[in-house]
Amino acid sequence: MPPELGLVTAVLAVSTGAILVRWSDAPSSVAAFYRVLFTTLPLLPVAAWRYREDFARIDRRDLGFATLSGVALAIHFASWFESLEWTSVAASVTLVQAQPVFVALGAWLLLRERVTRRIAVGIGIAVGGIAVMSLGDFLGGVLVGPAPLYGNALALIGAVTAAGYVLAGRSLRQRLALVPYVVVVYGVCTVSLFALVLAQDNPLIGYPPREWAVFLGLAIGPGLFGHTVINWALGYLESSVVSVSLLGEPVGATILALALLGEVPTRFTVLGGVIVLSGIYLTTTGSR
Repeated sequence: MPPELGLVTAVLAVSTGAILVRWSDAPSSVAAFYRVLFTTLPLLPVAAWRYREDFARIDRRDLGFATLSGVALAIHFASWFESLEWTSVAASVTLVQAQPVFVALGAWLLLRERVTRRIAVGIGIAVGGIAVMSLGDFLGGVLVGPAPLYGNALALIGAVTAAGYVLAGRSLRQRLALVPYVVVVYGVCTVSLFALVLAQDNPLIGYPPREWAVFLGLAIGPGLFGHTVINWALGYLESSVVSVSLLGEPVGATILALALLGEVPTRFTVLGGVIVLSGIYLTTTGSR
């Protein structure tokens, strides 16, 4: 399959994530837990059969950073899934996709990476778009969702923690093979989400077949055909091309929400989303 076609397939697959979460009647933490669990389970036999020596070479320091990365990924999924209960699909997906902005900020603060003028302008534009999206609907009195400001804040937490996951992976992937790294991080993420489900006293069983189909859909669609194919495409395409193409996820999710959920975004959500995506584009291409 040509990598360009694979990338288009991946963007379409990840665009379904928010819709599947909305279709689920299970608690958001349960849906997040099963998404990561069902994505991780098929990797375990491969990891045990082909990468046993790679696991043995992981030192304590790298294991600690991988654990932090897994916890950050768990917070990302939990906060983003919950945000979809309170705000529109368009706002939630656009805000959580702003993680390149926070990656750039984190790389500057923590890794001392240089911030170019293009990146700085992109960050400023994205922040302005976030303000328009979050405050415009509230001040205009036209809201989509029971508590849009709360939902938008949760989506931003998801973006920040996703950035932490990316920054940790940027360092660890230089020393660890892909499968061992992913299995450790996903394993920690699964355990963290399991603890959250127990803390919230949410049931793990007793759901109708429709819910299990949604859980599997989250793992197969956005997980297998989405992020897995994206990682495969990175072996053939420039990272800047892949990163920019992911800006299609908010657009795709918004169109699907309109067609399948009847959710019409407000003018401030559309305007703010365009501004945010423009800022993300500048930030991503500026750090090529």
